[in-house]
Amino acid sequence: MHPKTPRRRAAATRRRAAGVAAGILAATSALTACGPAISSGEPGTASDTAAADRLQAPAEESPRGEITIWDRSGDLFNVFDAVIDDFNEVYPDVVVHHEAVDIDAKLQNTLITETDVPDGVFLDDAKVAGFADHLWDLSGVMAPYLDDIAPQKVDVNSLDGGIYGVPFDLDPGLLYYNEKALTRAGIDATEIETYDDLLDAARAYQDENPGSAPIHLEQSPFLGQLQLEMYASQLGTSLADENGELRLDSDEYRQILGWLDTVDDEGLGTRAEYLSPSDVGALESGDQVFYPWAIWFSFAPEQQLTKTSGDWRAMPLPAWEEGGARSGAMGGSSFVLPRAGENADLAWLFYEFLMFHEDGWSAVWGANDTYPNGLATSIPAYIPAADPATPLFGPVEGLGGQDLWTTAVEAGAEIPGGAPTPSWWAGAVDYLGTNLQRMYDGDMTPDEVIEQSDADIRTNLVDRQ
Repeated sequence: MHPKTPRRRAAATRRRAAGVAAGILAATSALTACGPAISSGEPGTASDTAAADRLQAPAEESPRGEITIWDRSGDLFNVFDAVIDDFNEVYPDVVVHHEAVDIDAKLQNTLITETDVPDGVFLDDAKVAGFADHLWDLSGVMAPYLDDIAPQKVDVNSLDGGIYGVPFDLDPGLLYYNEKALTRAGIDATEIETYDDLLDAARAYQDENPGSAPIHLEQSPFLGQLQLEMYASQLGTSLADENGELRLDSDEYRQILGWLDTVDDEGLGTRAEYLSPSDVGALESGDQVFYPWAIWFSFAPEQQLTKTSGDWRAMPLPAWEEGGARSGAMGGSSFVLPRAGENADLAWLFYEFLMFHEDGWSAVWGANDTYPNGLATSIPAYIPAADPATPLFGPVEGLGGQDLWTTAVEAGAEIPGGAPTPSWWAGAVDYLGTNLQRMYDGDMTPDEVIEQSDADIRTNLVDRQ
């Protein structure tokens, strides 16, 4: 199937989205655009500024040129690298230079100095907004696909009316549980429907296994804040609203922090960094049997939990209230296109192929040399690719052969829409993420975490924007 085909199929979507896309204005870039030629309105007009910030796809049927793509080293680098040959079957004249880079260490300085700027970069969703001034607004090229992308992923990549990332994965939160250990204790995890039910199940397990601490409490300030946002996502909220206004001081965050404080106070939680030796030890021993986390925890029973591999299962998260959403988003990544890159328009074609072309998404999530069973640590953000009836990865042996695809896709569909991730989100870890750990230490109450974090984030981050 030719990649132009999805665009033809999406003609109706394009017409529906055209009115929205036409009204989108991007933030003025701090960099001089070195990218592809763009069209604009009359010089000096508002439409001229908007168009200058918005990427356009190449007009040629068979464009040619070279692009440099940055990804982090590791398994995903290998997965994306293997798709380049498939991409070149469609675009034979686009040469892809794929580089493994420490993005966190290198990207900021590269964008500031405009030296050897890549055409495309793999980036955490939480960091997209912080670089938006240096990135192309993709609202025009993304318009044909927007109606078919998980709303939460569009929202977190949006800022001031522009869209600055091509959504990659959707990371629904799931409740992982040690079925074998729980069954031995006479507990049926599938009966857990709310977080109160989870507390009751943890108490019952502890009664049968004195000294255990059944529920995971994250000790890393960054991951602890990320998990906190997963819980908040279930309740349809986040640290900032669609206008960038801080909304930590809310009933939703009080409910979540109150629940986490109860887990800690009652000794029901194992406090450890994600898959650190102490975390793995508690998981293998049966002391820790409940892990509310993103889908990517599936990596643990597959590759790290050698003693209990096969004992674990996944189910939707409990709801905060009866009938509430059974999942929230935790993390995720997207692809961004720097405005100072020489051929960002060609990089768009590469990402369009990866995410919105069946041959692309099948190569990423389906069986491949890196993941013979498929990539089971996320699901596509593009809804046509996340079809419950057409699994892209197979049953997960570390989960006892469970059909994780269906569980994750159904959970992903329950994630409420989100809001743009503010540029100061990562900086908030110094306050909220750290104060969450102080609450676990017994030094702060939930109300104090909210009050102090709210004040510090406003003073040191929001008011300095």
